[in-house]
Amino acid sequence: MQKRAMNVVLTGVTGTALAGMLVAGVAAASDDNAPKTAQSQEPAAAQQQIAKKGAAADEKAAGKKAATKKRAAKALVTGTTTASYFWDDGSGVNGDTGAPASGKAMQKGLFASPSWPMNTKVKVTYKGRTITGFVGDRGPGEPSTRGVMLDLDTYTFRYLLDGKKPASKYNAGTGEGHLSGVKYEVLKWGSGAGTKGKPVPFGS
Repeated sequence: MQKRAMNVVLTGVTGTALAGMLVAGVAAASDDNAPKTAQSQEPAAAQQQIAKKGAAADEKAAGKKAATKKRAAKALVTGTTTASYFWDDGSGVNGDTGAPASGKAMQKGLFASPSWPMNTKVKVTYKGRTITGFVGDRGPGEPSTRGVMLDLDTYTFRYLLDGKKPASKYNAGTGEGHLSGVKYEVLKWGSGAGTKGKPVPFGS
């Protein structure tokens, strides 16, 4: 009788232990699944991060495009004219009469205008080629009465013509003396003597 009772007790204890082990196994299985759930969320989070970065890049690009348009709209005066070329360094070559009227040395990007204020910043474009320079001298003289409203330094003139360099500072080297249809954009008025607005003939 005592032995049977002992067996019953052992059976009960063993059953309880087995039940406990099953519960622990289920819990362990649940714990194993937990990291997998977290891992499944990681790709979604990464995709959201990529999407955010993409949106930020698009916004930045749109901002740059708007800024470019704003800068392009800043031209104070625009138009087209016929341009000639010169290199006036006071050497007497080609009958020049002295250094540029602005007091600045003759250089690439120094233009002559019959009327614009000295040191006015100007962008010129011809056949897709562009140079930005400044008004550093007066000219052309009498040709301005015939619509030649810009005198470009020799290097700018030759670059606009065919993208090359002149034969010398004093000679463009092509036989071409004028460029018709040069687009000009005044970007900033200079503080020197002259008249703002559309160019007018020399001496007007």
